[in-house]
Amino acid sequence: MAVSSSMRLRAEGAVARRQWLSRASRYLFLGATLCGLAVLALLMFITLREGLERLDWDFLVNYPSRFPEQAGIRPALLGTIWVVGVTMILAVPIAVGTAIWIEEFAPRNGFLSFVKLNLSNLAGVPSIIYGILGLAVFVRFYSLGPVILAGSLTLALMIIPMTVIASQEAIRQVPPSQRDGALALGATRWQAVRHNVLPSAMPGIMTGIILALSRAAGETAAIIMIGGFTFLQFSPSFLTPVQSLTDAFTILPIQIYGWTIDPREAFRQNAAAAIIVLMVGVMVLNIFAAVIRERFRPS
Repeated sequence: MAVSSSMRLRAEGAVARRQWLSRASRYLFLGATLCGLAVLALLMFITLREGLERLDWDFLVNYPSRFPEQAGIRPALLGTIWVVGVTMILAVPIAVGTAIWIEEFAPRNGFLSFVKLNLSNLAGVPSIIYGILGLAVFVRFYSLGPVILAGSLTLALMIIPMTVIASQEAIRQVPPSQRDGALALGATRWQAVRHNVLPSAMPGIMTGIILALSRAAGETAAIIMIGGFTFLQFSPSFLTPVQSLTDAFTILPIQIYGWTIDPREAFRQNAAAAIIVLMVGVMVLNIFAAVIRERFRPS
């Protein structure tokens, strides 16, 4: 017997209130998301409107200048590539190796709990604290000075905790049956990790690495603290990599900061153009992370 469409069940009392709160929370969270996206879209529109007309090839290859129409971002752009590249080389092996050790090889004891607790705490430390640490240890104690190597070591310390945590989560998502099956077939623990665990966890690991590098690329406070320059008339060379590690440097966020505090409107347009370049670089890193995640995702 068919039920008439006019007959509908209606909740009453506490059930009705819970359903109303559920519907209201959905729209509330949707509104919060849309507000954040609207603010982001407005900021991007303002930046694009002010900076696109200034963005050209000369802007990318010229050196900074007192004259805004002649100023460029070559030292900052190359310095950013250098610092982020060296940071990746220093941080990624340590972070991924630490995550593998914690999840696969470390004994479950009080020391491991202590390590995990400190990693969680370090991941939430403000970047300015890492800048102070880099200034005290790398710039002054080891007498490196405000050079590319000191900046990369400081940023590596900053992103290692978050990369370890992201890699741990990726490794933890691998089903235990893959490990047990490899061990049951006679593989060693390292062979099981290398051939079974890491390939399955690689999408999450790579995503965490690239997101951490994106944060490093946009970092300002820590680099300013160790003495990054706002005005340079030379850029590090890729032909002499060892020597370039000891060169003074600047990065795009510092160059943007230096231009935004200048009272002349033309320099603010330069800052907007440099922001566009930085945004494009970060977006490329995130797209690269998405491609890698899909490439290594098990079918």
